[in-house]
Amino acid sequence: MRSETTPAPQAGAVTFFLLALAAGLGAANLYYAQPLVALIADDIGLDETLASLVVTVSQTGYILGLLLLVPLGDIVENRRLIALILICASAGLALASIAPTPALFLAAALMFGIGSVVAQIAVPFAAHLARPEERGRKVGSVVSGLMTGILLARPVASIVAHFFGWRAVFALAALMILVLAVGLRLALPTRRPAATGGGGAYGALVASLWPLMRSQPVLRRRAAYQAVMFGVFILFWTAVPLQLAAPAFGFGQEGIALFALAGAASVVVSPLAGWIADKGYSRAATGGALLLAGIGLLLTQIGVGVGSVVVLAVGAIVLDCAATANLVFGQRALFMLAPEIRSRLNALYIATFFFGGVLGSAVASPLYQLGGWSHVTIAGIAAVLLALAYYASEFRRG
Repeated sequence: MRSETTPAPQAGAVTFFLLALAAGLGAANLYYAQPLVALIADDIGLDETLASLVVTVSQTGYILGLLLLVPLGDIVENRRLIALILICASAGLALASIAPTPALFLAAALMFGIGSVVAQIAVPFAAHLARPEERGRKVGSVVSGLMTGILLARPVASIVAHFFGWRAVFALAALMILVLAVGLRLALPTRRPAATGGGGAYGALVASLWPLMRSQPVLRRRAAYQAVMFGVFILFWTAVPLQLAAPAFGFGQEGIALFALAGAASVVVSPLAGWIADKGYSRAATGGALLLAGIGLLLTQIGVGVGSVVVLAVGAIVLDCAATANLVFGQRALFMLAPEIRSRLNALYIATFFFGGVLGSAVASPLYQLGGWSHVTIAGIAAVLLALAYYASEFRRG
């Protein structure tokens, strides 16, 4: 069912590439600071006990953006909305690069956190531009850009900061986002959703989020699967630097950054996952992705047990491929529902599984300190088993 006032125009490869780039650079904004927390806190005079706010505030901004800005994709012309959100992100990044005090930096982090939600406008836009029979593949190509941004942000930030300082990371990011804003404003086709309106319409839009979650079983199920996947993904990538820096491996900052590049190999799975979804195999493939995540976690345990960084990296790639593929399966399923609620569906989907990621990051260090890598593995596999049990209920319901 489609109630758009403007039909989806034909879009070429360049358009989808630009949307993938927007998704990747937008998502990366949330992760640049993670390996730089100590450097930033020391430079701006932020107390050690509050250093994690450098990351937490940007994540808070992201959640606010998901709930307050992404739904606007259902009532505001999308090309203009993307450009404005990118400008917000660029301004926040630029302010972060020159901020001399904690208050200014944290205000900047909130701004670029909010602006990072451009990725979640870009993905529904790609779904709108794609023909139904290729929607999975096109969404997969944009999701591959998003995952590339997430996976490369930390190692790239570490390397740039090593040579030019942490402020250069945010200055360079601000420039790239600004250039992208101009490019997308010029290159993207116009998309005017059917529903439009002022403040009353916006209030009704935000108020509709919870009823929408309750009324859409596909959304609830897909969000639950991906909350586990993303939680395990973040659990791994938060804990693995601690393991790599331990005496068993003895990696320094540069070595940890290079290891993180291994995860980027998983981005090639997004178009394949989209093709699988387009062929109608999403249901079976979801179970396969969950099993694959468990296998990846077991491989990481074996790698740590035998002291092999190669096996550990293979486990990381398997886990990342599973998480990436399942993200595509979920978004493709949602984007086959009513187009007029597509942005809100995506906002709820991402917000839900992002909370899974927040939980994964919160428990990673305590688990590792409590029992080493085995506790991290056990927690991850337990979460995957719970998701598999929920997945099995799909078949019991027929």
